Amino acid sequence: MRAVPSWFRRDPGPGSEDPTGQIPAQSMAKIIEEADGTAAADGASNTDVNSVMERALADRQALIQLCLYALDRARSGGVVERLEQGLAGIGVTAVRPDGQRFDPSLHEAGGAVVTDDPALDGVVAETEVVGFADHETLLRAPVVTVYTKR
Repeated sequence: MRAVPSWFRRDPGPGSEDPTGQIPAQSMAKIIEEADGTAAADGASNTDVNSVMERALADRQALIQLCLYALDRARSGGVVERLEQGLAGIGVTAVRPDGQRFDPSLHEAGGAVVTDDPALDGVVAETEVVGFADHETLLRAPVVTVYTKR
C-alpha cells in the first residue's frame, strides 16, 4: 500500500485544540516540503522513485506525441505558434533546415528543385513538413525539398 502524505490524512481527533480546521504553520511547512519534493518521503525506496520517474517520462513522451499530432492538423497559425512555443518551453524544438546542406541521417527528401547554381546543389531549398527534436534527440525528421544541379 502506498504511503499517504501527512497533509492528506488531517483528521482532528476528539481532543484537538483546532476545531476550525486551520493548519498550524509547522504543519503547513511540512505540507509544502512534501508537495514540492524537498522532504524525504516516509518509506519511499529507489524502486518507487524510479517507477514514478519512468511513468513521468512515458507520460511526457505521450503528451509530446499528442501535441505533434495536433500541430500537424492545426489550421490556425496562432494555434500552431502556441503549440510550438509550449513545446519549445520543455525542450522540444521545430527543425526547419532551409539553407543547410541536406543530410539523409537528419532530413527526409520529399522532392527536388533543379538549379543552375552549383553552390546550391545538395542544399535544402524548403521544408515541406517541419521536423522536431527533443533537446538533441530527433523525434521526427523534417521532410524537405533539395536543390539539384541540372
